[in-house]
Amino acid sequence: MKKYNFNAGPSILPREVIENTAKQILDFNGTGLSLAEISHRSKDFQPVVDEAEALIKEILNIPEGYSVLFLGGGASLEFCMIPYNFLINKAAYLNTGTWAKKAMKEAKLFGEVVEVASSADANYTFIPKDWTCPADADYLHITTNNTIYGTEIRKDLDAPVRLIADMSSDIFSRPVDVAKYDCIYAGAQKNLAMAGVTLIIVKNDALGKAPRQIPTMLDYRTHVEKGSMFNTPPVVPIYSALETLRWLKANGGVEAMDKKAHERAELLYGEIDRNKLFRGTVKEEDRSLMNICFVMNDEYAELEKPFMEFATSKGMVGIKGHRSVGGFRASCYNAQTMEGVQALVDCMKEFEAQH
Repeated sequence: MKKYNFNAGPSILPREVIENTAKQILDFNGTGLSLAEISHRSKDFQPVVDEAEALIKEILNIPEGYSVLFLGGGASLEFCMIPYNFLINKAAYLNTGTWAKKAMKEAKLFGEVVEVASSADANYTFIPKDWTCPADADYLHITTNNTIYGTEIRKDLDAPVRLIADMSSDIFSRPVDVAKYDCIYAGAQKNLAMAGVTLIIVKNDALGKAPRQIPTMLDYRTHVEKGSMFNTPPVVPIYSALETLRWLKANGGVEAMDKKAHERAELLYGEIDRNKLFRGTVKEEDRSLMNICFVMNDEYAELEKPFMEFATSKGMVGIKGHRSVGGFRASCYNAQTMEGVQALVDCMKEFEAQH
C-alpha cells in the first residue's frame, strides 16, 4: 500500500532528494568516504555550502547586503538570538500561535516587548487585523505560518519598522520581498531539508547595534564572518538542503511552488467545505496553504477515531491534529503531490458515503 506523508515536521521531502542524499551518505562524490564522516572544512564540502547559498539567493532574489547562514539549534534558538542581536529598546511581536508566543517569551528577557495583537482568546483561529506597530520599535516580529493552528500570513507586511520573520513552515512556498526584512529564519524540516539545520537570511548592516555583549556563538556576526563555518555545521542536512534547492529550481522556483500550493489547498479545502462530516477550524481568509486543519462537525464528533483509523488504513500518514486543536491536520508542503491530496480527498468522500 502506498503511503502519503502529511506529517507537520519533520515532513515530506522530494523522493529524488532522499535518494540523492542517501547515495552521498554511502560515497560522497566518489571520495570513498561517507557524507556523514567527511570534514566540513574539506575541499569537497565547501562547494556544497557555496552552491546552496547561491541557490537561496537566486531563488528568493535576495538583494545585496544580506548574508545566508546555516546554523544549528532550530528556530527555537533563534527566538533568543533575534533579541540578543536586534533588540535595542523595544520590540513588537504579533502573537498568532504557539511559536510566536514562545519567541515573544524569549524576547522579554532582553528588553521591552509590545504585543501588537493576539488571537489567543480565539485559540488562534485567525490572523489579527487593524493593529498598529509602534514606530519606535526596533523591529516587528511575525510568524508567517502557524503550523499548529493552520493560519498563514501569505504576504510581506508593510510596517513602519523593519520586519523579522519566522518562516519555518512556509519558506520557499511563495515569492518574498526580502528587502523588507532585517532577518528571516527557518527551521529546515518543512520545505528545505531534513531536520538539523536552520536557515538564516540576515541584513548585514542591521548587525552590531545591540547595546550588549553577545556570546560568540549567539552573535550573527561570528557566523557571517566565518561563512557558517565557525564551528562544525550539520553537514548532512545542509547537503539535503542543497538537493532540495536544486529540485526547487528545476521545478519552477517559488512562483511554481506558490501556484501548486494554491491548487492543493483549493482541492482539500473544497472537500472540507463540501463534506457534511467535516469543517475547517480557522477563518477562511486566513487559512494556511501549508497546514490544513479540520475537525469533525459537532454532530459527527464520535466519528473522529473511526475516520483516523480508516484514513490510516488507506495510507494516510501524519494527519492527526495537534492536541491544541484536535481533529486532523494535513501538511501540504512543497514536496506534497496532488496525488497525495487527491488520495486524502477520496478517503474523506468514501468515509462520508459509509456514514
